[in-house]
Amino acid sequence: MGFHNFDSPYDWSRVARFRRIAQSHDGGAIDLSVGSPVDPVPQSIRVALSQASDDADAHGYPQTIGSSELRNAIHDWFLHQRGVDLTMLHASVVPSVGSKEAVALMASLLHLNPGDVVVQPRISYPTYEIGTQIAGAKVVKVDDVTDVSSWQNIDRVKAIWVNSPCNPTGDIIDSQRLAAIVAAARAIGAVVLSDECYAFLDWREANDFSLSEHRTNMGERPYADVPEAVDMSSAFNSAPCVLNPQVCAGSARGILSLYSLSKQSNMAGYRTAFVAGDDALIEDMIRYRKQIGLIIPGPVQHAMSAALRDIEAVQEQKARYHARLTALVNALGQYGYDARMPQGALYVWVHALGDDCWDDMGTLAKLGIVASPGEFYGAPKYLRFSITASDDAIRTAVARLTASSNRH
Repeated sequence: MGFHNFDSPYDWSRVARFRRIAQSHDGGAIDLSVGSPVDPVPQSIRVALSQASDDADAHGYPQTIGSSELRNAIHDWFLHQRGVDLTMLHASVVPSVGSKEAVALMASLLHLNPGDVVVQPRISYPTYEIGTQIAGAKVVKVDDVTDVSSWQNIDRVKAIWVNSPCNPTGDIIDSQRLAAIVAAARAIGAVVLSDECYAFLDWREANDFSLSEHRTNMGERPYADVPEAVDMSSAFNSAPCVLNPQVCAGSARGILSLYSLSKQSNMAGYRTAFVAGDDALIEDMIRYRKQIGLIIPGPVQHAMSAALRDIEAVQEQKARYHARLTALVNALGQYGYDARMPQGALYVWVHALGDDCWDDMGTLAKLGIVASPGEFYGAPKYLRFSITASDDAIRTAVARLTASSNRH
């Protein structure tokens, strides 16, 4: 039947005029809209990529299912960083060419048909809806997917999207509520699709971050109002995983977890992600992925393996993000927004001060700041600010917001 049509407000060309206005500001634009990483790729990853540049799977075809090195790295990462033994759960893995590809094709690879229903949060990453539309299935949006009564009695529900930490709100779903989603989905024969791409960016425990690890050209203390914290040598905190045995009752049946290295390791351009879960679902997806040619290049698979093992680099990046988030939240609050530290992820989510997000987009553009309109995520009266910007950029945005608030 081919790809079906889709309809979405998620169109970055709509932001172009605000970028032009912001660029005319003295000092140029500070773009806090798209969550595209700007920090260096860790040295261990670059070395691994270089070393594999002439390996057999560089000049020859790499494996769709991933090299044995990569598959072992993913299994080890789940075991040591997320407390999940994939083998015990009868779970398989497959790498994907970035997480967006996996999200957009998920409904199609699950063989959903017109009339089949995919449930998703009302405020969420737009590609969940686009992917469902492309497959020809029906989107049903609910205010809170953890309220299983809002969807468990809907006819032909085949899948439920979960995103924790959430893009854009940063909200995290605890283990008990995740377990309830899994149980309710299994009861109606639906698949739980858990987007966990921001799992390690969990800000609920301040003691998990060491800002002394964040060394930039701004000196020892990148932001004067960010307090020092204790050392990060303790266990690495993360949001709950849907494949945790306490959540999934010891089985991966009917569960797929998606993860990406784009944010935690600054590898967005490498297109490195993976799907893990129900072995029958994964094996069926692999059959199609082989024929379509959805394969991560061999040298990139080697770099991805290195990234999964370089937890120290992830900790350092996490500290950078925490410092930037804290500074931006404070500045937005001074400006007048009800800005609060998110539970997780990379974004500050605020209610617009004007009539809607587009009013605020125009006002902020005059300050040389570009945000992301909440309409893209299903909330026209909100804005999203990304902290995937350099220290200098965040510092400049903070200065502009603070100076403007002082003039009010």
